[in-house]
Amino acid sequence: MGTFKIEGGHQLKGSIQPQGAKNEALQILCAVLLTPEKVTISNIPDIVDVNKLIMLLGNLGVKIQKNGPGSYTFQSDDINLKYLESEQFKEEGRGLRGSIMIVGPLLARFGKGYIPKPGGDKIGRRRLDTHFEGFIKLGATFRYNREDYFYGVEAKKLKGTYMLLDEASVTGTANIVMAAVLAEGTTTIYNAACEPYLQQLCKMLNRMGAKIKGVGSNLLEIEGVEELGGTEHRMLPDMIEIGSWIGLAAMTRSELTIKNVSWDDLGQIPDVFRKLGITVERKGDDIHVPEHKDGYEIQNYIDGSILTISDAPWPGFTPDLLSIILVIATQARGSVLIHQKMFESRLFFVDKLIDMGAKIILCDPHRASVIGHDFKSQLKATTMVSPDIRAGISLLIAALSAKGTSTIHNIEQIDRGYENIDERLRAIGAKIVRL
Repeated sequence: MGTFKIEGGHQLKGSIQPQGAKNEALQILCAVLLTPEKVTISNIPDIVDVNKLIMLLGNLGVKIQKNGPGSYTFQSDDINLKYLESEQFKEEGRGLRGSIMIVGPLLARFGKGYIPKPGGDKIGRRRLDTHFEGFIKLGATFRYNREDYFYGVEAKKLKGTYMLLDEASVTGTANIVMAAVLAEGTTTIYNAACEPYLQQLCKMLNRMGAKIKGVGSNLLEIEGVEELGGTEHRMLPDMIEIGSWIGLAAMTRSELTIKNVSWDDLGQIPDVFRKLGITVERKGDDIHVPEHKDGYEIQNYIDGSILTISDAPWPGFTPDLLSIILVIATQARGSVLIHQKMFESRLFFVDKLIDMGAKIILCDPHRASVIGHDFKSQLKATTMVSPDIRAGISLLIAALSAKGTSTIHNIEQIDRGYENIDERLRAIGAKIVRL
């Protein structure tokens, strides 16, 4: 189990470049299975979850060529479907939640897709019903082995249909879209997710020859085609990492510039940080966060009532940044209610922040009330264990702002989502060591 040792209380300075988007990568990489032609993808983050998926694709028979940092060419012209029924696949697929994304492309192109119950963050229930109900509506037969926790879908030929998704699941929508592009006829998906990463997938598929209309809306119309060709694709910067760096700058009262953030794809993120009183300046396609010498003050609603920040499907605020918002609020002037609607275990890391001196009332598994210190009482260093990716980065930000030396164990969770984070933080002045 890896460990970070962090000496907190130091101001940081400089610029930082966000990595490619983790959540986009897990979709885009699986789309290479839809064509026997070459697909070149750039700005791929060098992180544990993505590297595991690339390894899984290689074991499935995908030819993989590394062109340089973050750039790969994939060719799926000789897929080994027997690997899907091997014990090796059951073990490797189980260790990565993103492995679910191979099912749609395999079903569409080869008529069958299997997956063991995938792992990932322990942040609450993350059901797969939306994925498989979509495949069933397209004409697939579903089976589930309860003893092995093994899912399978099979179909001689998928047929387009109308479907209303029970939830606007990003991965569910992406999986169904990848299945529908090679289906016979037209598929209409209502209550589809419309996150920028899903839009990126649809644009990439259209360049490969798919016919998808309504990209960016919650109503997608997909006219099935016989085959798809190769393409080139560059992934967006990771909006969760961008939000993490905004939070880091605020908590350490540092001046930071976040480079090449693709402003037009950030949605509400800059405005939510501004509601906490943080200055977020646009400079070209960069974000500049000035030093907050006098701290930052949470806005109330117009009628004077306490601000509530909650997550929602896009274009609502992403749930992946609520942990960051919660940490930032511990040093703000004022109070805020954090409402995590989508995952019932994601706020359980607040006990570590309370140990550090934060004033947080955990109302229930979904809501926490935070009373800010206004930097009059600095968080105190402690020893912690990272429970998941987003809680892990939040605890790391808290440690960098705290007085004294903190220790964070189980940093493999952070490495799953953040590329070379200790090196990049040291480059802007952080005192962090990987043990």
